[in-house]
Amino acid sequence: MAGPTTAKRGGKKASRSGPPPSKASRTRRFPRLRRLFRVFRAPGRRGLIIISILVVLLGAFGVWTLYGSDWLRVEHVKAEGTEVLTPDEVIEAAQAPMNAPLVSVDTDAMARRLRARLPRIKTVDVVRSWPHTIGLEVTERTPELLMRSGKKFVEVDAEGVRFATVPAAPKGVPFLEMAASDSPSLHRFGTDRLRRAAADVAGELPAPLRKDVRTVRVRSYDSLTLELTGDRTVVWGSSEQGAEKAKVLTALLKAARDARHFDVSVPSAPATSGS
Repeated sequence: MAGPTTAKRGGKKASRSGPPPSKASRTRRFPRLRRLFRVFRAPGRRGLIIISILVVLLGAFGVWTLYGSDWLRVEHVKAEGTEVLTPDEVIEAAQAPMNAPLVSVDTDAMARRLRARLPRIKTVDVVRSWPHTIGLEVTERTPELLMRSGKKFVEVDAEGVRFATVPAAPKGVPFLEMAASDSPSLHRFGTDRLRRAAADVAGELPAPLRKDVRTVRVRSYDSLTLELTGDRTVVWGSSEQGAEKAKVLTALLKAARDARHFDVSVPSAPATSGS
């Protein structure tokens, strides 16, 4: 039987006999390859790797869906809750970024923009309505008092905010007359606070009494008076204890129908006079 074949190259023998190196021998010679085989042979690790890859792919797909695709973009804007304003006015002032990714819309900035451009808006909720709509849920300010401005009228809300100028006076809203130009209260509290005090008084009036009030006059922070129909006047005092004063005044108007002057500045000791 013939022995193994050898060949000389440069005085050295090179053996060509024997089987090729096994996988085990190769992994012994290459440690990194050996570790890789171990990772994929372990069922738990292999599953974890597959899950991790799937999570990354799904995350990338989700980001693309929200920001890169045409599936979730702004196509419609709707406004609800308007009374004096029209939905079109609100939508125009909102300046929604049409065709932008819905998820990227800055709803807080849009709400601030609406309140700045339309002072009649008291609150507004900007909501995303998937997949293509932005909803604007508006609450408007309502006038508690009116101030004359030439031939027009400035509406004042319950917070004393002047929010709109209108050509005609809304029915049933009393006028506000600021007569505190020489009062120390004007320098101490400021016009805004005095106006808010008058709005507080108007807001405390029950509907049956409110319809008889024509003017709320502010002379100082502690001196507010009401002018009623029938040339009747009411010394109200400060805006404090407003609910109690309104209750006392309602009772006095029923009890002293011929009186023309009422004083509820101290509600525990009211007074009437005139006939």
